[in-house]
Amino acid sequence: MDTNADVSWIKAGLSSRCPRCGKGRLFKGYLTLVGKCEYCGLSYEKFDSGDGPAVFIMFIVGFIVVGGALILEVTVQPPYWVHAVIWGPLALVLSLALLRPFKGLMIALQYKNDAAEGRLADD
Repeated sequence: MDTNADVSWIKAGLSSRCPRCGKGRLFKGYLTLVGKCEYCGLSYEKFDSGDGPAVFIMFIVGFIVVGGALILEVTVQPPYWVHAVIWGPLALVLSLALLRPFKGLMIALQYKNDAAEGRLADD
């Protein structure tokens, strides 16, 4: 496996780039992976982020939205429609904005740790 020590796997994952070379695209659509890196040839077929990114995003967005709603309610006590206008769209925008970088990060983590399905120890 030809790895480049200069590539930060965290930066590559968050910027939706290849975790090996940091140059190739990771996605061909919003969340669909390309088959392999066009620069170094790393195949993305074995990588599967599953529901991991969505779980982390639910915790992060939930903390921001619920915390903000509680602070706003305690300090200002606005009508309920104000909460709906602020927190509903914010939750949607934050969720959609964070999903792709977090999926890239999960794939980069799988690459860094040489993760494979159904393997508990190095075989």
